[in-house]
Amino acid sequence: MSQTKAVIRTFMLEYWRDKRWYVGRLKEVPGVFSQGKTLSELKANISEAYRLMLG
Repeated sequence: MSQTKAVIRTFMLEYWRDKRWYVGRLKEVPGVFSQGKTLSELKANISEAYRLMLG
């Protein structure tokens, strides 16, 4: 029987305010950028972008 283990990775989110949006990127993962109207929305969108990049 095979076993699976959960792996938790922590990344640094670099973000800035661009007029009406929070824009951010994961510093350790090139190409993962997103935006959100709130910081919470940005964090959720960045997480989704990372998951989509993993395939």
